[in-house]
Formats: sequence, structure tokens, C-alpha cells
Amino acid sequence: MPKTLPAPARHFSRALGASLAVAVLAADQTTKAMVQRSIPEYAVIPIVPHFLSLTHTENAGAAFSLFASWPAPWRTALLVIVSGILLAVVAWLVLRSGRVPWVSGIGLALIVGGAASNLLDRIRAGKVVDFVDIYFRGYHWPSFNLADSAIVVGAGFLILHYLRSPEKEPSG
Repeated sequence: MPKTLPAPARHFSRALGASLAVAVLAADQTTKAMVQRSIPEYAVIPIVPHFLSLTHTENAGAAFSLFASWPAPWRTALLVIVSGILLAVVAWLVLRSGRVPWVSGIGLALIVGGAASNLLDRIRAGKVVDFVDIYFRGYHWPSFNLADSAIVVGAGFLILHYLRSPEKEPSG
């Protein structure tokens, strides 16, 4: 019986990736502006009782308010520089690679869009607006925003790609 060749991997176009990243950035900036206009800071609007609320908080630190207690000029500068470098590295890797499998392409586009939006907030205001509040009984997840969600989902796509990739046999 003749061997069949594996189906060619589907690849993600850079134009589609750029469009998805820009869409994430625009959606995140829009939702943050809506929250700032519509919800007073620290107000809580229950969506699903005892599980999900909208609340307007502003995070001057990194994820989970890390570094929030550091002096503002140092904290903001550090977060802008580190975020900018990481965003530039991801963008460089995407541009440098010839073809990106679709799962990785989606993941990278989501990460770039979310990171760019949070970076824009830090440059403009020194903080990001968070508004999604999830809790269950005594457990409470720190508030987050659409950009944070895109970054986490994007990382999930990259992990999925890694787990589903066929193992390379060592040459030699």
C-alpha cells in the first residue's frame, strides 16, 4: 500500500494577523473608553450574580497589580520599556518567519494586539483600565480587560500548536 503524504499545514497570512491584532487593539480601546465614560471607578455592576461583574478599576502595575506599589516614574518607565521590547521581539519573530501555522498565527496576533493596547495605555496614562471581575464564593480573580483576555487566549493557541505539533526526529 503506498504511503500517503501528510496534508499541507495551513498557514496564517501576515495581513490577516495584522488585521486581527488591530481589531483586538481597537476593541480593547473602545471597551476601556466605554467603561471610563459609563462606570464610576470602583462601582460594581453584576452581570451574572455571584460570578461575573463589571467594575471600573485602574491598574498602574503589571498583571495582577505586580509592581503597583513601586514609585510611579520608575514603575511606568520599566513597564513601558519591558512591554515595548517584548512586543518588538514578537513582531520581529513574526516578520522574520516565512510561514506561520494558522494556530500560532492567531495566537501571535492576539498577543500582539493585546500587548499593543495595554502598552498604549501605559504610555498615554501610566495605567490600564480593567473592568471584568470574576469571583466564585471566596475566590476572586483580579480584574482584567479585553487585552489581557486576548493575551491569555493567544498564549493558549501557542500552547495548543506546540502540543499538537509532530515531534521532530533528530537528524544524524
